[in-house]
Amino acid sequence: QLQFVESGGGLVQPGGSLRLSCAASGRLDYYPIGWFRQAPGKKREGVSCINTNGDTNYTDSVKGRFTISRDNAKNTVYLQMNSLKPEDTAVYYCTTVICRSPVVPTGGSWGQGTQVTVSS
Repeated sequence: QLQFVESGGGLVQPGGSLRLSCAASGRLDYYPIGWFRQAPGKKREGVSCINTNGDTNYTDSVKGRFTISRDNAKNTVYLQMNSLKPEDTAVYYCTTVICRSPVVPTGGSWGQGTQVTVSS
């Protein structure tokens, strides 16, 4: 079972950008991967996913602002986040998924997450 390590979070002002990384312990070629986020007191939310063929999916609230990509040679999936808003504040996680709308986790492992805080 793949293990994941998320990184790249931080504190950013509204309108700013961050790039999150999701590094896997093994080959990612065979797996659709998704990003989820969870804000304090809220349910976990699927944010975006990418299929093995590169097809992508985004939740409505991030469309046009976030871009997911994958580098199979590095066993890493990225989430480029632009025009960040305070409501994007959450812990972000990645895992294996069924990449559709809404994105569905497949029951694989989760990393420790990376905190994104958008605040002035």
